[in-house]
Order: sequence, then C-alpha cells, then structure tokens
Amino acid sequence: MKHKCIILGGGESGTGAAILAKKQGYEVFVSDGAPIKEVYKEELKEHGIEFEESGHTMETILAADEIMKSPGIPEKSEVMKAIRKKGIPVISEIELAWRYKGNSKIVGITGSNGKTTVTSLTYHICKHAGLDCALVGNIGISIAKQVALDPKEVYVAEISSFQLDDIKNFRAEVAVLTNITEDHLDRYEYKFENYIKAKFKITANQAADDVFIYCADDPITMKYLKNQNIKSNPLPFTMNHEQQKGAFIKDGTMTIAVNDDKLTMSVDDFKIKGKHNQYNTMAAGIAAATLGIRKEKIREAVTTFESLEHRMEYVATVKGVEYINDSKATNINSTWFALESMEKPTILILGGVDKGNDYEVLKDLVKEKVKAIVCLGLDNRKIHEAFGDTVALMVNTTNAEDAVKAAYHFAEKGDVVLLSPACASFDLFKNYEDRGDQFKKAVREL
Repeated sequence: MKHKCIILGGGESGTGAAILAKKQGYEVFVSDGAPIKEVYKEELKEHGIEFEESGHTMETILAADEIMKSPGIPEKSEVMKAIRKKGIPVISEIELAWRYKGNSKIVGITGSNGKTTVTSLTYHICKHAGLDCALVGNIGISIAKQVALDPKEVYVAEISSFQLDDIKNFRAEVAVLTNITEDHLDRYEYKFENYIKAKFKITANQAADDVFIYCADDPITMKYLKNQNIKSNPLPFTMNHEQQKGAFIKDGTMTIAVNDDKLTMSVDDFKIKGKHNQYNTMAAGIAAATLGIRKEKIREAVTTFESLEHRMEYVATVKGVEYINDSKATNINSTWFALESMEKPTILILGGVDKGNDYEVLKDLVKEKVKAIVCLGLDNRKIHEAFGDTVALMVNTTNAEDAVKAAYHFAEKGDVVLLSPACASFDLFKNYEDRGDQFKKAVREL
C-alpha cells in the first residue's frame, strides 16, 4: 500500500511538498479551502497531482496516513480540529523536505525581525564563495520544491514559527535566531510563551556538532535561553562586550570569531546601514564562517550586498523629501528599528491589520522623530488612541495614493516619508509586497 499523504493548502509550500511527496512515491492529494492560484495549478497538473480547491472533502482528508499542513492554516480551523480529533500525524513542509535532503546542510534562520535580511545576506555570501546553495523557505521557493527538483549541498532557509510548529525530526545544522518580539500572537492563543516556544524549536533536534547563533543583546532570547536544553554549540552576537566565540562590534569594528581565523572589518564598509543591519550582518557572518567560508570572501560579500525590496528601500527624493518603503515592517518591532535609524523629521505611514500591537513601545521614538502620522488602514482607532496626544498632525487614508499625497502635503524639504506600517496588509492589499509596490508607484507619480 502506498503511503497516503494529504496536503492542506495549494500555495508555494503546499505545491512544493506535493511535488516532493509524489517524487518519493507517496499517494498525494492537495486540498485547499480557497481557490488555488493558476501558477500552482499548472505545476500540480504537470506533476500529475490531483487537487481540489474552494473546499475540503473531509472523507478523503481523514483517510490520510499523514497530513502536510501549510503554514498559513491555523489550528482552530474546522479541518484541523477534525484531523487532530482523529489523531492523524501532521507535519510541516520543512519536515518533509528534511526527510529527503540527503547529506545536504540546512542553515535555518528564524526570528521576529531581520530574518529575511539575514537569510538573503547569508545566501549572498555563500553564493559569492562558490558554494552549491539555494535560497529557500519563506523567501524564494519552498525548500521541498528545491529538494525535489534541484537539490543543493546547502539550503539557506528563512523559517517562520508556523513552519516550526509541526516539525518532528527536522534539523538545521546551522540555526539562527535573530530575536524574539511579540508577533502573530493571534495564532498562539495570545500567549507570548507559546510563540517563544515555537521559535526555540529551531534548536530542538540539533546535535553536538551543530551550531546555534543568537543575539546576546535580545532580552527575551536571553531570558528563555537558560530553560532550553540546547545540545549544539552556542555562538552569540552582541554590541555590549567582547567575546571569544561568535561576533561582537566594538568601536565601529565587527569581529567574527568562529575558528582560529578571526575576521575583523569596519561597520562603515557594510553596504546596508542602520544598527539593526549591524546585528543582521553579525548573524550572517557567523553562519557563513561556520560553513568554512574564508574571511576574505565574507568581507567582499558584506561590502557588495544590496538591501532588499520593501525593507528600508529608498524609493526617490521629491522636492527635497526622501521616500522610504519599509512595507515589510508588519510588526511593532520592525517599525521601531526603522524609526530608530531615521535622522530627519519623519512623516510616518502606519496601519493595517493589527496582530495585537502594543504601540506604547513606539511612543518615545514617535515623540522624538515623527511630525505627522498618515494612517493607512480600515481601522485606525488604536493608532489615534496611542499617538493622538503626541502627534498633532494625523489623517486617515484607505489607499496608497491618498496616503502618499497626504504625506507629501505634510512634508517639507529635508523631511523623510517612511512607510513602515507595523501591521499586516490584508485589509487593503494582497500582501506587504503589493502595499510596497503601490506606495512606490504613488511616489513616482507625484
């Protein structure tokens, strides 16, 4: 009898998992409660995989030997409740990919903020050093699809807490935890502890010769670290003190010490600017060093890495006002980092779908740096309550064009307009990319 694997969700990770499972001889069926995008339907057909969309046939699903759940599907959905009740094993796509990756290495990068930058920079260093590697996970293509269609020796993977929720044996030889701040609490019964537990799962199956890279300046990581039974080698990064192993920045110089060959370089040579990117560069630099990449190659790659689209991305200067697209800032902490790096009076575009945000954290920075707030969302009450006393100029908008026009109206020469919403985008946009693209289009049309 063939092993019957039902895949819930027909997006990037579901389709990737389906292709890999089919290739490994499983009996595969994909079920999505919503319509499946044309591009994924084509891929499923091409690989001879049956699927259903806009609804679930429960009888078929509950006959599975194993369920692969896409990260977007919450536990409280009816389909998951039925699966849990029947006791069918549930895995995530990264678990399936791990099962068939052979002798390849996984560099797994998670955290509330910075993970996309760290993943992209680590991949950039690996590629520059000539490693046979791929950029996978939440960024790029799904890891399962890469394993199925074009296996590599190193997978540099951005991994979300949702993907870690359903791992059993998945193991990243190199694990990076950038930081932990309150995010996605709606998926963790509004309990911060549950979310923290999910993030630390990246270390769960690590062995003694693996490495765990983390931020020693992140209070939540440090508070919970001592309760974890971590078997791998700790490599912290910090700006607060020199250390023997890991990385630190002191007097504008970064030192990475993983093996005897220490790397030092000036932070002025980093292509990406801002304090948060100094942390990101330390994390990526350590990861690269653990893979045996020579320090010259790491140094060259760090000085040539361009910043990412939708992450503190410079758009244009119009009449002496700079416009920055930070649409990827979907939580409070990301926006905190963005504001912290602002050196000019700022008009902040804020708002969207709030995942349980506490705006208190931003108050001091807003008071210090922000002269006007443009709300871009359907429900802006919490923003008005939080900053009504601090910021005199506040306006509500419901599309990118109006938001940019309002910001343009408030701005004077020498100001900066920053789109850093601290919220998800699904009330008005398809996703944060769509929000960023519409913002950029509106700026270019000014």
